[in-house]
Amino acid sequence: MKYGKFLPEKGTIGFVAPSFGCNIEPYKTAFDHSAEIWVQKGYNLNCGPNVYEGSGIGISNTPEKCAEEFNKWYVSKENDVLISCGGGELMCGILDYVDFDSIRQAEPKWFMGYSDNTNLTFLLTTLCDTAAVYGPCAAAFGMKPWHESLNDAYRLLTGQSREVHGYAQWEKESLKTEENPLEPYNLTEEKILRRFPDADCQMEGRLLGGCLDCLVTLCGTSFDKVDAFNEKYKEDGIIWFMESCDLNVMSIRRALWQLEHAGWFKYTKGFLIGRPLCFGEELMGMDQYRAVTEVLAHYNVPIIMDVDLGHLAPMMPLVCGSVGHVKVEGNDISIKMEYR
Repeated sequence: MKYGKFLPEKGTIGFVAPSFGCNIEPYKTAFDHSAEIWVQKGYNLNCGPNVYEGSGIGISNTPEKCAEEFNKWYVSKENDVLISCGGGELMCGILDYVDFDSIRQAEPKWFMGYSDNTNLTFLLTTLCDTAAVYGPCAAAFGMKPWHESLNDAYRLLTGQSREVHGYAQWEKESLKTEENPLEPYNLTEEKILRRFPDADCQMEGRLLGGCLDCLVTLCGTSFDKVDAFNEKYKEDGIIWFMESCDLNVMSIRRALWQLEHAGWFKYTKGFLIGRPLCFGEELMGMDQYRAVTEVLAHYNVPIIMDVDLGHLAPMMPLVCGSVGHVKVEGNDISIKMEYR
């Protein structure tokens, strides 16, 4: 597994929009404010041509132009790390034009994003053997003040830390609007980990995963090289981390069934499941917990649910491809990431 160089002091952050750009509120103002913060911290900015673009459908621009931007910015010497502008809907459409061969041969570089960015964070890891950060997108760094999770992401990118912990509270309803684009997280809910089995545990394995909506879309395509990845790292085993956006509880159940029957989980050491955006939903007796555990329990590994991952902020940034050392004690979770 290859790892990018850390963001140095006075280094340059590249911003790209392989999914949505920051062309509308509240994202535009939030991104602009984040840029001011980065400059105040002493960093330079290297913005791609799609950062403020909104002419695409479900992404910032045409699939070809989104891929062209990413291809150029990834191999460019003019930036040290890359942060995606935002999530979106149809980043899968750019994959036919992403030059994974050139990226595989290039000097590794940190790329960070989540949600629709799974299409790159997951494939950089499984296709290019290059670690990526499943973490906040660019506009999130515009909030004031920064939440602890944003500082965690910053410390990962700069190499100051390789460990994250769960947070005390989470946001069920955001207060961020077009009129109030810099609002911090509205932390009203207490974090309560759901553990299956209900016991303290430790696990170690390669961290792999992302947004389940995207993972199930990639499954079975020409971009699906999970089997080869599993075989390469079977001695380490895999800790799967997953969360969901548009999926209801039935869709979550079907998606996990598909990934299981595709053989993705064959060397699993455990599962970290983030709070789904459909949190609390129940359909015909199916809830978010049964949707997961009734598919995965037979692996007889820890399943930790309602973890700080994904669309119900805050989220722990995780290095996809690193070796995770996960410790769960009571309602606390810590993850140390080893870069090997």
